Amino acid sequence: MSSVKVECVAREGSRIGESPVWDEKENALLFVDIPAGKVCRWSAHTQRVHAVPVDAPVSSVALRKSGDYVITLGTRFAALKWKEQLVTTIAQIDKDKPNNRFNDGKVDPAGRYFAGNRRSIYRLEKEESIPDGMCIDTEGKLWVACYDGGRVIRLDPETGKRLQTVKLPVDKTTSCCFGGKDYSEMYVTSASDGMDKEWLSRQPQAGGIFKITGLGVKGIPPYPFAG
Repeated sequence: MSSVKVECVAREGSRIGESPVWDEKENALLFVDIPAGKVCRWSAHTQRVHAVPVDAPVSSVALRKSGDYVITLGTRFAALKWKEQLVTTIAQIDKDKPNNRFNDGKVDPAGRYFAGNRRSIYRLEKEESIPDGMCIDTEGKLWVACYDGGRVIRLDPETGKRLQTVKLPVDKTTSCCFGGKDYSEMYVTSASDGMDKEWLSRQPQAGGIFKITGLGVKGIPPYPFAG
């Protein structure tokens, strides 16, 4: 196995970066900053992040088969036209619950976009961290970002055995996905919300985007929304 390398590729400092998705067509990483209300795109060509502001907390982003993207925005599913920075509501739930919002979302192999509301969380390791976003590799193994754990771990979903641990220089790792030309790179989002000045001074890359290479495995391309 190659030597594992962790690199911060975007230091913009998201409040809560989440939902990383690789856009192969654009050679770019999509992600959201939930409380800041931003859909972001980091270009592997320019090494820069561009963002589209939206009018509510945005919890996930996905590719769309017909082009551009779909997002979960507050309690809405919405279409996002990137160049025009145009957001159009597709469907809305819980109209009578204005304080509710989607928490996360993913597209399944059939092209359906699933999203859930805020839910209970379970500790992965006692008093250590909370399992957050995750992805799967071509060998069927699960990669989990550990919030407040500063790492991503590889698990065998059948046995629950931990197979690999990759530590990052920030505590609040939030989610992960595979990307790059052959999906051999892993991208990890992180958060800076809830960190005081002293904590941030020790972890100046908090909220950044990290690229991990040398894992020796590849990931599965994201499924696009069929609608």
